[in-house]
Amino acid sequence: MEKAPINLMNYDVQGLAGYFSELGETSFRATQIVKWIHQHGITNFGEMTNLSKKLREQLSQETEIRIPSLGAEQISEDGTRKWLINIDPINSVETVYIPEGSRGTLCVSSQVGCPLNCQFCATATQGFNRNLSVSEIIGQVWLASKKLDESPNTKRSITNVVMMGMGEPLLNFNNAVMAMKLMMDNNAYNLGKRRITLSTAGIVPRIDKLAKACPVSLAISLHATNNYLRDKLVPLNKKYPIEKLLNACKNYSRATNDSHITFEYVMLKDVNDSVKEASVLIKLLDGIPAKVNLIPFNPYKNSAFERSEERDINLFRDKLYKAGIMTITRKTRGSDIDAACGQLVGQVEKRRKNIQNTH
Repeated sequence: MEKAPINLMNYDVQGLAGYFSELGETSFRATQIVKWIHQHGITNFGEMTNLSKKLREQLSQETEIRIPSLGAEQISEDGTRKWLINIDPINSVETVYIPEGSRGTLCVSSQVGCPLNCQFCATATQGFNRNLSVSEIIGQVWLASKKLDESPNTKRSITNVVMMGMGEPLLNFNNAVMAMKLMMDNNAYNLGKRRITLSTAGIVPRIDKLAKACPVSLAISLHATNNYLRDKLVPLNKKYPIEKLLNACKNYSRATNDSHITFEYVMLKDVNDSVKEASVLIKLLDGIPAKVNLIPFNPYKNSAFERSEERDINLFRDKLYKAGIMTITRKTRGSDIDAACGQLVGQVEKRRKNIQNTH
């Protein structure tokens, strides 16, 4: 049986160094390959001119640089772009690029669908198929970078990455971490750890693990101030209730030089948007270097919720702000192409809907 080629897109520089060591090559080859693939966007070994002809031939025979294919592109009136990324013959995910001033933020997916079933999120309605590989996560950054470089009207580059697309990244821990390390690599995308944000619904043991493995900026998908409501909105809360989650946030901040933790709070009309809820949130976040992103709910087909009134969002924000908590209302970007927060769907062949083992 013929051996399948090794996809070099699945390795960071350490993994590539190990591969080249087995070939009897210097570990510097790993740096060269990372530069060619991620900095220069080259996937043809024949064009990697600082490698010997013999090595290039060997790589062509034994390995490949396989990237997901780019499907449909949609461009919003506000300049937001959404790409459908085909990752296999059945499944696809969505990746979103949001330009604003000198900043260009790429929202990256980590799973095909999502197993967490949060009640206000369109992704949850699709069920869950599988985790994305490293190549399928970093491939979104590679494809977006190439697409932006080729666009005559886009001078911006990717300055920030948020792991806030489809899926729960901490349920795909190893692959998400390796992909983020590639994003930070000076010879790849050269993004500082504060320019990468991982958003989680609250897998507590893996928040602790992330602080040691890859201390990027952390965002918590909170959305409620009591366990009764959060159990309904974010079913994972039954396993890791608010008090355990906030304690993990305190530990993460301490372990990462008192870094701020971002708390995401989707504003749902007559559900969680009262000034009384804002007062409770202030008490909950006491002792945590926190900033709060209020997210006006983005409707999707058959949703049971409505967006909070602008007046209520403003009152909620002002209450937090006066208490000394940095609070912003997130602009709704790309809603005309269903690219806003909570609207990503892609194409998912349903297999499992249950929460995975999170230990």
